[in-house]
Amino acid sequence: MSEQTIGRRTFLKWAGLAASSTVALVRPEEGHAQYVVPNSAGTEAPKLKAPPNACDCHHHIYDARFPFSAPGARMVPNARVPDYRLLQGRIGITRSVVVTPAPYPAPVDDNRVTLDAIAQFGANARGVAIVSPAITDAELKALAAGGVRGIRFSLALAGTLTPAIETIEPLSKRVNALGWHVQINMTADQIVAAGDLWNRLPSTLVFDHMGHMPQPIGINHPAFTVIRRLVDKGRTWVKLSVTYDSSKVGPPTYADVNKVGQAYVQAAPERLVWGSNWPHPNETDKPNDAALFDLLANWAPSESTRRRILVENPETLYGFTTSR
Repeated sequence: MSEQTIGRRTFLKWAGLAASSTVALVRPEEGHAQYVVPNSAGTEAPKLKAPPNACDCHHHIYDARFPFSAPGARMVPNARVPDYRLLQGRIGITRSVVVTPAPYPAPVDDNRVTLDAIAQFGANARGVAIVSPAITDAELKALAAGGVRGIRFSLALAGTLTPAIETIEPLSKRVNALGWHVQINMTADQIVAAGDLWNRLPSTLVFDHMGHMPQPIGINHPAFTVIRRLVDKGRTWVKLSVTYDSSKVGPPTYADVNKVGQAYVQAAPERLVWGSNWPHPNETDKPNDAALFDLLANWAPSESTRRRILVENPETLYGFTTSR
């Protein structure tokens, strides 16, 4: 893995470009700032003010300097670190968790696109990698040194080349020794079908995108019960992210998915984190990230609860330096 690592000069070069890219365009006649962010609709800032040290716990970086593993996979343009910094400026978040996109890594176990992004962001970033059972202990330790704190299994979409469900348990045992978690991106039906597996895993579990509760059944789907029981045992977390893929109501209210977010917050605010899912790789019509962030006010009306979700919980799950 060492020979694949981008050099320090490259990191510093890209970090400098990123730092200079966060620009707000101001309309003097109205006194309101416009934020032009690639892969994001709208230009306004959110109504909800992010607390200091707020964390986006789920976003991706696509960078053509690093090859794909999936044949014919589509590169998301304008989704590099400097582009994401524009979103940070718009939303007001300073910490982030970079998740290796499903079309990567190439070759197997190559998470350079994520390690490179973490290095550019510095101490305010962590990562989640995609690995195979063939990865060596030395390579896992190198990922840990680069800021990775978990591995992801993305089986919700057909055709992705992430490891199969049969590899989750043995890899969970290996990464548990590093203090990492296992992140699950599956449909609600898949989550239910694998119910016995979740109880056998030694590592912490994180379910992506609210567990992909389908609408209009929502929280009445058996997957919600499965996840809630796991959360109650104290080692499972849920990402409040990606409302658009399961909503029948759609923007701007996402009223049906709001009920799912509210139910999670009412049940276990201490086990929730928030994620943007920028650059929204599976969406042709990109959502409005400011509007998505504002949904947190519906899910968690209390400012202290929102701070817990955006600041304190990410510190616990990803090991950011405490801000208390």
